[in-house]
Formats: sequence, C-alpha cells, structure tokens
Amino acid sequence: QVQLAESGGGLVQAGGSLRLSCAASGSIPSINAMGWYRQAPGKQRELVALITSGGSTNYVASVKGRFTISRDNAKNTVYLQMNLLKPEDTAVYYCNLVDWIKGEPNYWGQGTQVTVSS
Repeated sequence: QVQLAESGGGLVQAGGSLRLSCAASGSIPSINAMGWYRQAPGKQRELVALITSGGSTNYVASVKGRFTISRDNAKNTVYLQMNLLKPEDTAVYYCNLVDWIKGEPNYWGQGTQVTVSS
C-alpha cells in the first residue's frame, strides 16, 4: 500500500501563486508516475500534470506555461508550483501515484482545495 499526504492548498487572488506538495510513503513502486488531478464542482476529474520517476513531464494544455511539476525522488515527494492562477483553476486537487510499468494500481491523496478569487 501507498499513502499520499498533500499540503499547500488555500485561497488566493487571481494572478497569485500557490505550491502544492505531496509526500508518498509505504510500498512505492520503483518506476512510477506521480501527478496532480483536479475536480471542479459538476465537472469530471482531469489530469493537470504528471511526472515520472525518470523526470518526464506532461501537462494539460490549460496550465502549460503557468504550472510546473517537479519531484524529489529521495523524499518521494512531488510538487506543483502554480503561478498566474485563474478563477477557472478553482478545484479540489488530488495527488496520484501509479505504477508506471503496470499502469495500476492508482493511489490517491485526500485532496486539497484551491480557490482562486477574481
């Protein structure tokens, strides 16, 4: 089992910045991907950004140039630096870890609220 502990959400004005952190513990697959998903009210959960244990990254188009995902493999921690935040970024953000070879199982954090006011 893998446990994910998120931190860093909150309320910020449009144009501001927030940094999310997610620390993984437990039986972590050596080749894995960690990422951030978000879910706004009435919408489906969507992938925001993902980074593999080898350092490859992927972003949803709406956050490219504003968000940066990074990870510290020694600490099993992934970060999401969010700049130039917009009201449409408001959502619950969930940390995710998946075995990159098998594609499963998926592990999820409890979620952290990000609210961007206009």
